[in-house]
Amino acid sequence: MNKFQTTSSCTAFLAGKNATTDGSTMIARNEDAGGGVNAKRFVVVNPTDQPSEYVLTFNQFRVKLPNNPLRYTETPNADVSDGLWGESGINSDNVAMSSTETEFTNTTMLGLDPLVADGIGEEAMLTCVLPYIHSARAGVQRLGDLVTKFGTCESNGIAFSDSDEVWYFETVGGHHWAAERIPDDAYAVAPNQTGIQEINFDDPDHFMYSDDLKAFADKYHLNKARSGFNFRDIFGEDVQADHYYNTPRVWYGQKMFNPEIHQDPESRTMPFTRVADHLISVEDIAFFLSSHYQGTDFDPYGKTGTEESRLRYRPIGMNRNQEMHILQIRPDFPAEHAAIHWLAEGVNEFNAPVPFFANCTDTPDNFKHTPLRTTTESFYWLNKLVAMLADPFFAEHDLEAMTAVSESRKFGFANGRAAVATADAEFKNIAKDKLPEWHNQVNDKIAHAITENVKDLLHQLLLLRAEKMVPTFEKGGEL
Repeated sequence: MNKFQTTSSCTAFLAGKNATTDGSTMIARNEDAGGGVNAKRFVVVNPTDQPSEYVLTFNQFRVKLPNNPLRYTETPNADVSDGLWGESGINSDNVAMSSTETEFTNTTMLGLDPLVADGIGEEAMLTCVLPYIHSARAGVQRLGDLVTKFGTCESNGIAFSDSDEVWYFETVGGHHWAAERIPDDAYAVAPNQTGIQEINFDDPDHFMYSDDLKAFADKYHLNKARSGFNFRDIFGEDVQADHYYNTPRVWYGQKMFNPEIHQDPESRTMPFTRVADHLISVEDIAFFLSSHYQGTDFDPYGKTGTEESRLRYRPIGMNRNQEMHILQIRPDFPAEHAAIHWLAEGVNEFNAPVPFFANCTDTPDNFKHTPLRTTTESFYWLNKLVAMLADPFFAEHDLEAMTAVSESRKFGFANGRAAVATADAEFKNIAKDKLPEWHNQVNDKIAHAITENVKDLLHQLLLLRAEKMVPTFEKGGEL
């Protein structure tokens, strides 16, 4: 087990272009750390800032990088002493990448194709792939080539998208991998377990894989099925912990988007992709990635069920949320205005994502600069402070505080949508070569508005909590 797998886990969501309200492709993920705090930044990496060689921090992996990198957004760690961890971004050719979802390969496969101690890992993947690809499919191929050549030190799932296709890539063992194109009319929920199911080796439009994947499985008699090739069953792990940590997240996501289907929260056989009963919006995805089994007996803030049931399953929105991204490539706009990097920071139950036009050359100061010490001048820390004050109110079912949080989130969503609509109406009046700088200004304006709103929420919560301190005493009329 590698270092990162012991400290981090996430939830990913992918949606094809015919599954969404406006025909966008969308890939999204919560980035969760091992502890409650792992400060994040949001930056633009311009070509002049891209390294010519990448050296992984925690092992000996290093690789020379190609020339002529593209510009891209990313959400790296604030503290880079333990590595960069770029995590998510959109490049200037409107290809998005979310890397990565920690997963686990079964012990049989690990024995036959062990993880490579000095192979490529999550910390390096975005930096080594995203600046050099011009389509989602090319992203799958480049990452696959790196894993095949150098091996990987961990098992992961990685999402790629462009304006037309959405792909999910999974590694198993040290050198093997497969990727599935999410059907255009479908969505997928990916927790920390292998998801891809039946691979059709005669359908290169929808499946890619390491060259010897089938031959390797045949050689070592790994496929227990009488027919077909179920990637999840052959290479994935299915242990008791999965049924409490992973499968309930799939269950709740599919319950949200297909409420007509009844499933067991602990089932390992739920399908990787489904067609939702309605078209999916950015707000839907953000709600899912901030959810904690609302409306069920498993809600840790809930009143129904039992004390045991409310703590039975690992929630999606939780204390270890550090950032949430929704990478949207829109179909009805020219390429230079099509991509939006929606970003929330802190604990997702209490925040709302900010829309950033990805065709920009810089990011707002309070997103770009995240000190390692708490300050309200950092968007990350501001949102973490809100969560620390809000969480006890939610546990107490304090209606006034819960309403304040709800109203603040509605403001964030509404103002984000308004900012996008306003920019969509105005961008045609901006010269093409001036758009990146204009997007910088648009991004600054919406970031400022939502930052001020979060500061207002922090103040409201502080006033409410000040009246609830334990050492308190009613003040008499004569005092």
